[in-house]
Amino acid sequence: MERIAVNIDKPWLTVADICEYMDVSTFVVTSVLRSGDLPAVKFGREWRVAKVDFEHWIHAQRAKDQMDDVTESASERS
Repeated sequence: MERIAVNIDKPWLTVADICEYMDVSTFVVTSVLRSGDLPAVKFGREWRVAKVDFEHWIHAQRAKDQMDDVTESASERS
């Protein structure tokens, strides 16, 4: 599977950056950050995500979704 490159020219991403890139709400992004699923640091009230961590997380989510699709297809055939 090819690596996903995030076309944002900053080493650290804000919640707004991720929302814009993923086309989701701030609620969705902050929920993922609070869960610890996506590594992040909090400076006061602001979250920051390292671009490299975001790229790894997207890649892992994509792989997980593909594995779920394979598992679902296999169970439908049974």
